[in-house]
Amino acid sequence: MTLSVREATPSDAATILRFIRELADYEKAIHEVEATEEMVRASIFGEGSVTRALIAERDGAAIGMAVWFFSYSTWKAKNGLYLEDLYVTPAARGSGAGKALMRRLAQIALDSGCGRFEWSVLDWNEPSIRIYDAIGAEPQKEWIRYRMAGETLERFARG
Repeated sequence: MTLSVREATPSDAATILRFIRELADYEKAIHEVEATEEMVRASIFGEGSVTRALIAERDGAAIGMAVWFFSYSTWKAKNGLYLEDLYVTPAARGSGAGKALMRRLAQIALDSGCGRFEWSVLDWNEPSIRIYDAIGAEPQKEWIRYRMAGETLERFARG
């Protein structure tokens, strides 16, 4: 059984959307998914997109994904790599697919001159937290993540 990680292509849009929905269901937020296959295709693979994706495959079948983009650190004056979503199908968990996706992202970060590789995890997602701790990642407990979206974003932008 061969595990491989490759760059996603536009033909992977349906698979990426399926994985997004499965991840959202796991995170108890399926009701928040607005993405469609067309939106995924345009936002990840469209002209000018800054978002990228990787697909993990076992014997040619997609079993996981990572969606990422470059961020920027003013303090380091370097790009960073931000992992937006990491997902491995339930049947493939524990097979090394998640670690392979993370390792490929770490390689991309180094090859691209990034000063760091970051992501967020839900505080109740203990299996993922254990994995991140095991690979040497450090939680950034001094930071609180904020978000503005939807009507709040529109209202604030319009003053």
